[in-house]
Amino acid sequence: MHFSRSLRRKLLATALTVAGFVLMYEATVIDSRGASRPSISESGTLRAGTRTDFIATAYCKGLTTKSGVGVQSGIAAGDPLLLPVGSVVQIDHGVQERYRGIYTVMDTGGKVLGKHVDLYMWSCNEAISFGRREVGLTVLRLGWSPRDSAPGMK
Repeated sequence: MHFSRSLRRKLLATALTVAGFVLMYEATVIDSRGASRPSISESGTLRAGTRTDFIATAYCKGLTTKSGVGVQSGIAAGDPLLLPVGSVVQIDHGVQERYRGIYTVMDTGGKVLGKHVDLYMWSCNEAISFGRREVGLTVLRLGWSPRDSAPGMK
């Protein structure tokens, strides 16, 4: 091997290898996770007081939410672009009476995109039997700001 005998070639190969690793380390990778996301603007912008149809599912795993609060009844997960953390919503039809009521969006989820809410339930059997259903949802507040509350809710 002629290459292994030359000190200059060894140094050049080492320098090129180091430069290649540095360039790869500093490279920016384009994240395509949001590329197939449904456009929020297609469905219109939600405002406090808006009543619209959503898809509701249920979840039962986890100890803390995205906001850092422990999971409990009355918590929902939503798409942060449509229902930011801190939003308050009311589910008024499409579910049994015991699931109707007010939920606070304190969590997000990788599969909770667009007009989809995921309701927390303590029992996994109950969450599984809840399934996936269309519900009527009213936005009472968007995010944490009281100024973004529905009229009469301030």
